[in-house]
Amino acid sequence: MSARTRLVLASGSTARRALLQGAGVAFEVRPADVDEAALRDGLLAADAGVSHESVALALAEAKALAVSAEVPDALVIGADQVLSFEGRLFEKPKSIAEARAQLLSLRGKTHALHSATVLAEAGEITWRNVETAVLTLRDFGESALDAYLARAGETVLTSVGAYRIEGPAVQLFAEIDGDHATILGLPLLPLLKELRRRAMLVA
Repeated sequence: MSARTRLVLASGSTARRALLQGAGVAFEVRPADVDEAALRDGLLAADAGVSHESVALALAEAKALAVSAEVPDALVIGADQVLSFEGRLFEKPKSIAEARAQLLSLRGKTHALHSATVLAEAGEITWRNVETAVLTLRDFGESALDAYLARAGETVLTSVGAYRIEGPAVQLFAEIDGDHATILGLPLLPLLKELRRRAMLVA
């Protein structure tokens, strides 16, 4: 890392933290205090046709800017992910029953995960990127779904899709087209490339 610049992750996500740690990146964690639901709903109310990629970017930017205002000497990573399905955006389920209903609606169909990453410095966004993964759930039986929910428990409430493909949820899928890190909510390769360009990683 550059001697003069701190790298801060504006997210409390354990998956994003693990991805950066696994890549050997030195960073601090400072979760952003942002009302994501209010921001998302405001964007959709202002323009019903707004692209879901733009929503993901706006959420990532809000997180990065909130933390950048607190640590203006740092380079702040903001990230967010939205699930897009048949023109709708899904939220993290609030209960196991809601997760079950959500997965049933996705059963046998294809949805997209848009993962946005931005960098902020001194209160300004200086880099932004969006990657998309396309996933198809198989036409699983309800017994398979119930078995998955029983194994996963309340971890299903921590993901916008009510699943983590690195766990038992992978049994529910028929096809996955996308980078693993994108699915987990932090596309690593574009971010690492930009950090190398800024001499924050060894080129």
